[in-house]
Amino acid sequence: MSTSTLSETTQAPRPRTRLAPAIATAREYLLSVQRPDGEWCGELEGDTILESEFVLMMQFLGMMQDRRVGKAAEYVRRRQLADGGWAVYAGGPPDVSASVKAYFALKLVGDDGGAPHMSRARQQILALGGIEACNTFTRIQLALFGEYPWSRCPAVPPELVLLPRWTPFSVYHMSSWSRAIVVPLSVVWAHRPVRPVPERARVGALRVGHGPKPPHRGLRERLWRGFFHGIERALGLADRLHLTPLRRLSLRAAEAWIHARVRKSDGLGAIFPPILNTILAFRCLGYGLDDPRLRAQLLELERLGLEESDTYRLQPCRSPVWDTALCARALWESGARAEEPWRERALRFLLDHEVREPGDWSLACPGVAPSGWYFEYANEFYPDCDDTAEVLGLLARLSAVDPADERRRQEAIGRALAWVLAMQNRDGGWGAFDRDCDREALTFIPFADHNAMIDPSCEDITGRMLEALAALALPQQHPSVRRAVTYLRGRQQPDGTWYGRWGCNYLYGTSLALTGLRSAGEDLDEPRYRRSADWLKLRQNADGGWGELPLSYDDPSRKGQGPSTPSQTAWAMLALLACGHARSAAMGRGTAYLLSRQQADGSWCDEHWTGTGFPRVFYLRYHLYATYFPLRALAALDGLGGSGTGAEGGLR
Repeated sequence: MSTSTLSETTQAPRPRTRLAPAIATAREYLLSVQRPDGEWCGELEGDTILESEFVLMMQFLGMMQDRRVGKAAEYVRRRQLADGGWAVYAGGPPDVSASVKAYFALKLVGDDGGAPHMSRARQQILALGGIEACNTFTRIQLALFGEYPWSRCPAVPPELVLLPRWTPFSVYHMSSWSRAIVVPLSVVWAHRPVRPVPERARVGALRVGHGPKPPHRGLRERLWRGFFHGIERALGLADRLHLTPLRRLSLRAAEAWIHARVRKSDGLGAIFPPILNTILAFRCLGYGLDDPRLRAQLLELERLGLEESDTYRLQPCRSPVWDTALCARALWESGARAEEPWRERALRFLLDHEVREPGDWSLACPGVAPSGWYFEYANEFYPDCDDTAEVLGLLARLSAVDPADERRRQEAIGRALAWVLAMQNRDGGWGAFDRDCDREALTFIPFADHNAMIDPSCEDITGRMLEALAALALPQQHPSVRRAVTYLRGRQQPDGTWYGRWGCNYLYGTSLALTGLRSAGEDLDEPRYRRSADWLKLRQNADGGWGELPLSYDDPSRKGQGPSTPSQTAWAMLALLACGHARSAAMGRGTAYLLSRQQADGSWCDEHWTGTGFPRVFYLRYHLYATYFPLRALAALDGLGGSGTGAEGGLR
């Protein structure tokens, strides 16, 4: 719809007159899905790797008779692409690792390799490079069943857990999620179990006989990879000669490390991969299926499951703290009555989930009192800066009615503010779970091909943190604020954009960077920020919305390109509002897009995925993103008095 049509039509209400009812119905929808304890928790959707790995795990445990196995396989079948493979995000190309796991899982439940859907899958996998092109974690899972030689899997020695933090390759220099994945996986690698599968389920037909051609690498990367491959060869020789004097000690240390971190947690790391690896590790250590420690991890995995009449799918984790903070903020910004019960319930839920014990983060921050918030229901060892920033911003805005809760709120703000300031990296930005977790050499370790080995500063979290610090009235000249502004200015790309680590992708990073910089007092009328607004307008789709597929992580030339989604449209609108474009034609088209896509119950739906787990490897669809972000965008526009239909630059 053109700008002139938007401003001149008499056949439909002007968008401005439709804002209030749209905001009201979206607000009512969010209030209707708040849970009795005050939380919101939308479904968190991942790709079929989760269901495939669940089937493989059940095969390893000898539990294939469980009803959920067949249902998980059916879910995998329904997600197969027309060309035969499986993608890692909606609308994406086939991925070789996801496709191999899906094919193997379906063979394990009895699908005939000659069936049409299996033939298509096999042909697609071979075209993608076969088993040899899979990532490390896929090859290790195949090795569990004798379908890939353990000798060709990258070494994951348990002795890593013995290395003190001052050594360059300690697990404490890895990202928290990699640490949680690698420690139990090292137990599995040390035991190298093999559970042979029936001949009908074998996947030898997926081998092409040679590995993929390595990509072009710079000198630094070649040197580091050569160094690590040399270490790996030495480890392999030591293993063959049984020259592993620290193996028993390291296995005991890894076991103790795991047990210390499953306490007060929804499973190790509270995310699917470490939980699954912990279950495998416990079996390798001799735990029986009736052992309460193993059963507890199986129960945590079960809590991630969503069972329907004929399918079973798994979430990578659950997001109650994150969703609660963002839903409550959307309600507050949209004018939900502060005295209504939703506020007290949400505040209490969040206050009850503040971290009060030290975790891995404290090794880099000695003497800092524990605080912060995690993403899930329980993950005491791993608060993160992103959740903490969002919760802090909310606590700064919403006071409690009950005097005891108000004292708790103020005390929590004090502790959490001190915590986030201590977690700021030396470059001025913030990472997610650790401070200064940025040793790039670790990304060249052979088993580090999941593209998430370190946790450096990122633009999106830093922008969100600046918003939170402004909400807490931290002075704009505070050293932490100035360092963060300098970091973001330095990370801006020539076209005005910022990379998005935890959301897809440049739309997300650019939106959070701009809103954060505005909160910190930056003049967004500077030419460098005008480029940002111009880029956003150029990336608006013909339907008025904005969209970006995860493909932009692989090919930055595709940044800001993809089918429109409500959440990404809201991010772009919030960024343009920060730049003072409330009455621009672009804002009018964006507003019209959101109003036309709102569903009868007041919600919106993202058909494409807009969340990021591991860039280029694992993506997410947060089901509530599609509602609370559009609500915030429309409420912000309404609060500024912008109709979105006026002349360009109305508020500039």
